[in-house]
Amino acid sequence: MNKMNHVQKRRSFIFCPGNKPDMIPKALSSGADMVCIDLEDAIIPEHKSISRDSTVKAFENLLSPKGVETLIRINDVNSKDGIEDINAILNSKNTATGLMLPKIQSVEEVQNLEKKIIESNKNLNLHIIIETNKGLENSWSIAHSSPLIKSLLFGGVDMSADLGCNGDWFSLLYARSRVVHAAAGAGIDSIDVPFLDLEDMEGMNNEAQKSRNLGFSGKGSIHPKQIHQLNKIFTPSEEEITYANKVISAFNDASDGLVVVDGKLIEKPVLRTALKTIANSK
Repeated sequence: MNKMNHVQKRRSFIFCPGNKPDMIPKALSSGADMVCIDLEDAIIPEHKSISRDSTVKAFENLLSPKGVETLIRINDVNSKDGIEDINAILNSKNTATGLMLPKIQSVEEVQNLEKKIIESNKNLNLHIIIETNKGLENSWSIAHSSPLIKSLLFGGVDMSADLGCNGDWFSLLYARSRVVHAAAGAGIDSIDVPFLDLEDMEGMNNEAQKSRNLGFSGKGSIHPKQIHQLNKIFTPSEEEITYANKVISAFNDASDGLVVVDGKLIEKPVLRTALKTIANSK
């Protein structure tokens, strides 16, 4: 049962603005599992077009380190810029491994884009940001809407504004939990919002640990100095690795479909977690 090679680490990600393609190599060597070229929030309206062109061109000859997932965060799929982003990417020869989609609120938005990707014969994963009240309400159905979806990301800044609540951990706990719940139900990763205070590393560590305990697969970063600690927090412990290996061995040895580990009956979702644990330990 060699499924571990197909599990992508998503412990950390970092953004790189689309109008500064010269920063991409540094981002790719930062240690982050995911590098996202941003065409949305980081780009002012006057620079959208040139950023799009620069990003498409940057991927023509881009070589990514092994294990690093490359994404492009496009603009809202319903906006003029978002539509132009999609067309430019789907018409390019080489591009990122996936698209990060902001402000998704419905299944239809995802499935309409999925249809375009299939028609273009592009091999693109989708990573959905849940950052609106409507998106949160529909997060379960959105997470299950397409096999192209590999993760849900929690957009805490926009979410707190939409809900009219504070942006602290406690105030957003319910919203975070809904995102984790939806992602887990669909068997995909969930990734928490970056911690924005670069001078408070202890605060970031505490929040990242809370995120992991809640069920998140990883957490975003706003600076390379955060990445090492995030990777460490979201990397399984020796005890977790040992147990995961026992689960995998038990499934390999099972002949009748019943798997028991340490006296407890184990079902398929536990195997999925075990495979992810081993993949994230390497």
